[in-house]
Amino acid sequence: MASAAEQLAANMNFGSFAKATELHKRIWFTLMAMVVYRLGTYIPIPGIDPVAFQAAFSGQAKGILGMFNMFSGGAVERMAIFALNVMPYISASIIVQLMGSVYPPWEKLRKEGGEAGRKTLNQYTRYLTVVLAVMQSFGIAVSLSQSPGLVENPGLFFIVATVVTLTGGTMFLMWLGEQITSRGVGNGISLIIFAGIVAVLPQYIFQSLELTRTGAMNVGALFLMVVLVIVVTVAIVFMERSQRRLLVQYPKRQQGNRMVGGDTSFLPLKINTSGVIPPIFASSLLLLPATVMGFAATADLPEWLQWMPGIVGQLQHGQPLFMVLYGALIVFFCFFYTSVVFNPDDTAENLRKYGGFLPGIRPGKRTAEYLDFVLTRLTVIGAAYITLVCLLPEAMIGFMNIQFYMGGTSLLIVVSVTMDTVAQIQSHLLAHQYEGLIKKSKLRGGRR
Repeated sequence: MASAAEQLAANMNFGSFAKATELHKRIWFTLMAMVVYRLGTYIPIPGIDPVAFQAAFSGQAKGILGMFNMFSGGAVERMAIFALNVMPYISASIIVQLMGSVYPPWEKLRKEGGEAGRKTLNQYTRYLTVVLAVMQSFGIAVSLSQSPGLVENPGLFFIVATVVTLTGGTMFLMWLGEQITSRGVGNGISLIIFAGIVAVLPQYIFQSLELTRTGAMNVGALFLMVVLVIVVTVAIVFMERSQRRLLVQYPKRQQGNRMVGGDTSFLPLKINTSGVIPPIFASSLLLLPATVMGFAATADLPEWLQWMPGIVGQLQHGQPLFMVLYGALIVFFCFFYTSVVFNPDDTAENLRKYGGFLPGIRPGKRTAEYLDFVLTRLTVIGAAYITLVCLLPEAMIGFMNIQFYMGGTSLLIVVSVTMDTVAQIQSHLLAHQYEGLIKKSKLRGGRR
């Protein structure tokens, strides 16, 4: 028999959506925040020549700058005030998360601090975001100052103004993301990255159609690309919703004159526990050498480094060496990041603390070993799935010479954030349905 929540979800329709005024406000707030974000990606930093910079950027579009440009919705190629996007915040969050697993004071805050500990770690994340944003913006400012023709008046004033502008843009986006999370729909930081990727999709679609029109890409290749996007999207939805549900039982116990407990629940383990972090880390590491070499001429290299351009040339999209290393790094980061975000020992201890146990398995160490056993096998499947999704576009570029502009990482982010946002909207609709039932029951009770 369906639960009350499932019955309510089945009854949700356009009429229930029309009555959810609170949800309307949240959606409008989210849309307005996205408009503000998109406007900021078109405002260049003071003192830069946008035309000259875009011409210089075109030579680095295939490196790590191209990937950041896609995540920022084209803000990097315009060197806008939001060029750093929320990448410093994401890096800071990952660093704090890693430190929360290995640094004892922060580990204590994470495990025993409760809500106050979580707020303290969030504050540390904000401070670290400022530090990373200042470092990155300073490097950008110095690099722009030393590049002839890109800056109208290079010097100390330009460097200070650029650091303040880019850091302020990142902090504003961090604040905007938090506001979307609390007053809008979905995870604000994820939605900002989602908006940046989706914003450049029309440009890529137009480029593909233009290549087909001019004969640079045949119709069959375009059809194959569309089919691949559809198939990969379906696969991502299936895999991201898949999970292994472990049965957890709670024993009955005497409480006064009655027996309580004896309930059962499920411990869900996702196939892809690490999310989109592994492909982002892997592509960043591989594209970084190509980006650095792009700024350094071969003639300026010492004789013992003259071999580097040839190797770096193989670390481009579609090259066999790039695909092999890309797949290996994705698998490595899948296991590494999963071990950080899910600790079998902590989970087993929490189950034991609340009296829960897995049927047929002793609480404590044996439960932790079993959780690690299951999670390792799930991670193998998840790593293979993410690697396949990310390498398919690379194979199309390398072996079929098809210009696949949207990589597997971008597709993963778009589909995952869309699913999360839809789930958030459904939860708000479900809450509205519950409120309506509670009001009706109170009115009936009052009439009696």
